[in-house]
Amino acid sequence: MRKGQFLSGVGRCAVVALAFGAAAWPVMAEARPRILTPMSAHAVLQRDRPIIVEGVADAGERVTVTLGEQGADAVADRQGRWRATLPAMAAGGAALTLTATGKDGAVDRMDDLLIGDVWLCSGQSNMEYPTKQALNGEGLVAMSADDHIRLLDMAHHVGLSADEMLEKRPVWAAASPASVANFSAACYLMVKDLAARSKVPMGAIDSSWGGTKILPWIAGDDARKLPGLAADADLLALYARDHAAGLRSFGDRWGEWWRTASGTRRGQEPWNAPDRLTWAPVPKFGPWEAWGVPALADYNGLVWFRQGFDLPSAPSGDGMIELAGIDELDTVWINGVVVGATFGWGDWRRYTVPRAALKKGRNEIVVGLGDTYGPGGMFGPADKIQFTPAGGPPIPLGTGWRYSVYKRDDQSYPRSPWESHAGLGTLYNGMIAPLGPIGLKGVAWYQGESDVGRADYGDRLAALMTGWRRQFQNPDLPFLIVQLANFGAPPVKVADSGWAALRETQRLAVLRDPHAALATTIDIGVRNDIHPADKNELARRLVFAEQHLMAGDRANASGPMIASATRTEGAVVLRFTGVQGALHAWSAAAPIGFELCDASACRYANATVNGAEVRLADARPGDVRVRYAWADAPVVNFYDEAPHPVVPFETAITGD
Repeated sequence: MRKGQFLSGVGRCAVVALAFGAAAWPVMAEARPRILTPMSAHAVLQRDRPIIVEGVADAGERVTVTLGEQGADAVADRQGRWRATLPAMAAGGAALTLTATGKDGAVDRMDDLLIGDVWLCSGQSNMEYPTKQALNGEGLVAMSADDHIRLLDMAHHVGLSADEMLEKRPVWAAASPASVANFSAACYLMVKDLAARSKVPMGAIDSSWGGTKILPWIAGDDARKLPGLAADADLLALYARDHAAGLRSFGDRWGEWWRTASGTRRGQEPWNAPDRLTWAPVPKFGPWEAWGVPALADYNGLVWFRQGFDLPSAPSGDGMIELAGIDELDTVWINGVVVGATFGWGDWRRYTVPRAALKKGRNEIVVGLGDTYGPGGMFGPADKIQFTPAGGPPIPLGTGWRYSVYKRDDQSYPRSPWESHAGLGTLYNGMIAPLGPIGLKGVAWYQGESDVGRADYGDRLAALMTGWRRQFQNPDLPFLIVQLANFGAPPVKVADSGWAALRETQRLAVLRDPHAALATTIDIGVRNDIHPADKNELARRLVFAEQHLMAGDRANASGPMIASATRTEGAVVLRFTGVQGALHAWSAAAPIGFELCDASACRYANATVNGAEVRLADARPGDVRVRYAWADAPVVNFYDEAPHPVVPFETAITGD
């Protein structure tokens, strides 16, 4: 997976930027005009849509933009920002050069641009999953050279606001073994298929980050409108303006949470009164699961860590604390003052400690370390854990740490809205907004594993689509939503399933959106690997959805989908849309995985199939709903003739 830029605590260097639309704008005088949108040379520009070019120049400077035989003028505003809009162009033809010419003939240029279709692919690790690791990855990479397929890989980057400038701009590259190997397999294989079908150049943008929730990908203005998130939006804005003030406010949240959870008074929190907890020596740096402590053998939750250091005199300035690698959520107090809060799986922690937080004599460090999945702890190495006072040598902190366990599986502690994986709009700001208002053919979205259990995921997905359509200036921008794959042990009895519930929210979100389609992966997962390698079949289903959606055939774009469940003559009859040919049970006389549910419980149901209908003959008068493939990793054998599996669902029974 890609390693990119990361944001942490108050030690983060400030980047000065100006807001203008959704692009990132440096505040500087330029010796020549500078093109910022599109991102670089070798790009593909979306056909049949106006081409927006943005950049910076001297205030008031007139800039002439040309692309092939097309041209437009723009004038930089008082902040040096300019935007020019060129007419829509058809696909094909020779590579073009984009120029921006200012005063005295100064020119910025981007060469080797193609006109075709551009796809944005985003989500978490199954979208990020590299081509070299996919099924037949070695052969796919070896045969990937194609100058008419261009790839743009957005580095991991956390942004505090949508106008934040990228410190390093990514570069478009033609498809080749070097560029394809680590590029998103699902995205590359999809555009490769589309290029073969359409015979036009294809651009693919991979902007994904493993393990992320959906919230960081939602534009801040849209996230703010979601229930319960206005306060987080305010805190993020405060932190962007003033890191220290934002940390103080975040510390207040911790105080309110602790006092409510523990029933203690102000001043009795662990960072203010650590002696109120029971402490034990940290056996070693590394995952606490490997300490040999039974209570921590498979522990997810909050663990407190404690250490201290002495200063021989009053500090002369800010200090720096380095805690080395930590997994995964840390909030750090020194003498009761919050100095940093970060998310990261083993990422290095380094925080500026304000002079006002330090004192002559003993200084107390308290770390609240939360872990939600897998190994957690302070990973070291010990010789890199230290505090450096202003003007003085580092003070080693690699020994003498103590720990105190909070509550098993209690993850109710506060999380900062500026973190990468669960923050508010932070990845939209850092990895989507910098693309500017480029034209797109569509978006492929594969995410949701990290949001299993969120009943409001559908609302968040709708908010994401709204904000991205606004940025890319296309209210009808198509979205292809990948439904979660099967993962885990196959079911041996009827049970509730968080994964099935998340799939259902994805299905319903697609049904509510006239420009979205679903690609189900319920049969291509691997029970013991959350990252199935068969991205080839996934790409084929994405292309199927795209072809039907673009042709205006939305009813067939998502494959076989439940249309109705009607009680008829003592049975329940299910009707499906999107069926290619007829429905068939594979390797059995009947399809499996159907459930009938009354108001209190569900049970497996016997099914018979006829064309695009299914009959559940053992229905009872009290049954109110039907479920299909309702498990984390259901076994399915029900397909149409495409062949595509029937999309998992839950639906109410209507009729007498």
